[in-house]
Amino acid sequence: MAYDETLADRIRAHVGGHAGIAEKKMFGGLALMLGGNMCVGVVKEDLMVRVGPDAYEEVLALPGARPMDFTGKPLRGFVFVDAETVAEDMALHDWIGRGLAFAASLPAK
Repeated sequence: MAYDETLADRIRAHVGGHAGIAEKKMFGGLALMLGGNMCVGVVKEDLMVRVGPDAYEEVLALPGARPMDFTGKPLRGFVFVDAETVAEDMALHDWIGRGLAFAASLPAK
């Protein structure tokens, strides 16, 4: 399953100076890890963001966000954000910030 390389490059540009970022192929796309914890990624044309279970319901109410669902059951704490919502760099930056903040709150693996 291919993923949007342009979106992946935009994400890389936003996290490029962040220490501890690594890339890993997963979920049929690309995931970026902070300290070994997934924070953001790309699946097909969508941004994938790990927001954590506490922020999950609040984040789902935001425009463009929907549950991350691969198997028929949503993965609580992870959301997809549609490409149109993150077309502007500032919106992408905000969503990446959510993922980085949650991953930074976790112990490194």
